[in-house]
Amino acid sequence: MHNALLQRAITICSQKKLRFTAIRQRVFLLMLEQKGAVSAYDLLEQLQKHDSGAKPPTIYRALEFLLEHHFIHRIESLNAYLKCEHFGCEHPMQLLICEQCKQVIELSDPVIDNAFSEQAEQSGFKITNKILEAHGICHNCLYNEPPL
Repeated sequence: MHNALLQRAITICSQKKLRFTAIRQRVFLLMLEQKGAVSAYDLLEQLQKHDSGAKPPTIYRALEFLLEHHFIHRIESLNAYLKCEHFGCEHPMQLLICEQCKQVIELSDPVIDNAFSEQAEQSGFKITNKILEAHGICHNCLYNEPPL
């Protein structure tokens, strides 16, 4: 499955004439392997298993590329990254973050996005970066069920 997603990412980059280097591809694959949010330093540790010379700037440059081209999301409140379920295109995004198990659920609801943007506009506010994050307790933690 990861190979099919990698191929899709390669195709998107080719169509947009973006340089999807070997390091960027490796970091993208590492992101695909994550079950949830992951820190840059955890990713760096994993990357160093494949490239012992990888340093913090290596991972941050790759993450910056993946963010800029909508392959991943940055979770500001956790200082972590999350693979994008709808990668390769800009789309509305809202994140539900469980405070207990740290599971992150990505929503992509244009109604929420439009309502938020309209409220900002009515308040005379120009949004330049929109990340909607809500913290709470997921269904599994609320009812003491093991995570999926």
